[in-house]
Amino acid sequence: MPLYRYRAISDSGKISRGKTNALNEQDLAAQLEKTGLELIRAQKIKNRASLGKLARRDLIELLFQLAMLLRAGVPILSILADLRDTTEVLKIRNLCTSLHERIDSGSTLSQALSATPGIFPELVINLIRAGEATGQLPDVLDEIVESLKWQDELLAKTRQILVYPAFVALVVGMVVIFLMTYLVPQIVGFVANMGGTIPLQTRLLISISNAFVRYGWIIVPAPFFVFMLLALLAKSSQQARRMLHAAELNLPYIGSIIKKIMLARASDTLGLTYRTGIPVLDGLVYCSNVTGNLVLKEAIEHARTAIANGASISRGFADQKLFPALIIRMIKTGEETGDLTGALKNISYFYNRDINESIARMQSLIEPSLTILLGIMLGWIMTAVLGPIYDTVSRIRLT
Repeated sequence: MPLYRYRAISDSGKISRGKTNALNEQDLAAQLEKTGLELIRAQKIKNRASLGKLARRDLIELLFQLAMLLRAGVPILSILADLRDTTEVLKIRNLCTSLHERIDSGSTLSQALSATPGIFPELVINLIRAGEATGQLPDVLDEIVESLKWQDELLAKTRQILVYPAFVALVVGMVVIFLMTYLVPQIVGFVANMGGTIPLQTRLLISISNAFVRYGWIIVPAPFFVFMLLALLAKSSQQARRMLHAAELNLPYIGSIIKKIMLARASDTLGLTYRTGIPVLDGLVYCSNVTGNLVLKEAIEHARTAIANGASISRGFADQKLFPALIIRMIKTGEETGDLTGALKNISYFYNRDINESIARMQSLIEPSLTILLGIMLGWIMTAVLGPIYDTVSRIRLT
């Protein structure tokens, strides 16, 4: 069914614009007439996915309003019509129009969502389908909203631990470039003209400074080109991508925080699917998909295979050396007490608290580390420069 971009007018004279699927323009006009709109102009669009992907915040807001109004007993068609007419976000307006028309034609909410590819994650669609089957759709939507909010916070923390060290490295790099290309050449030139024997550390400083002056056009952009090369390798080769993902988890200090964030997302996803009635084996498929790291993805898949062959959930994860013993004990306790949902919630809470504390410690260490690094660098430069000057002054006094 083709997608149309349309312009329509309501009885009150309000102009509406949007996109929706229709058999032809006559079918489009009939669909709009049901919603109180009169078609003015329509244009066929070849790409069905042109509704566009929703931002995470917009998705959270949309699902939150659906959950709140469904719990209040408002019919789904009325909710979508109100959202379509009141929202200021064009993508949400277009999406609500498309969902309204599909549900009005007899589709369920999950079927209407799955008919708009690329907008809603597969996990969200399946959770909503499970909520419809069990009659607990508002509760499931609440769970999804809470999970998406939590994952949004985790994403912000991931950016935080990566951007802050990158910024510090950029500052240090700019200081080094300034010293080696501008300040050091002037000071070293003065030292060299004084004559006498130049110490080893001064000769080393001169060599580094000359390298920056002569080959700075290679040295300065080199980190950027190395990053681009690694990105191309990761994109073209799964083996290279796996090696990079393994190296990511083994980064000093940062790697452990990244690992905790990924495990937190996986445990939250497993808990969410389990609470909504999705089988554990199916939930583990979604867990492996949300990790984004091949090493952790393979570990979850191996654990899933062991569980499918009859092992308990805790045993399946214990056989993979990647998962901490504390997490295994929590899952085992949940299995023994019949409260796996509570155990998975405790894991998410534990990781969330641990991640916050780890990031706070990292930030408190970066600033003094930067100060010490710059101090060592400036101390070495001053020693390399002042050493020959002191020797020359000493010789002058002796003569």
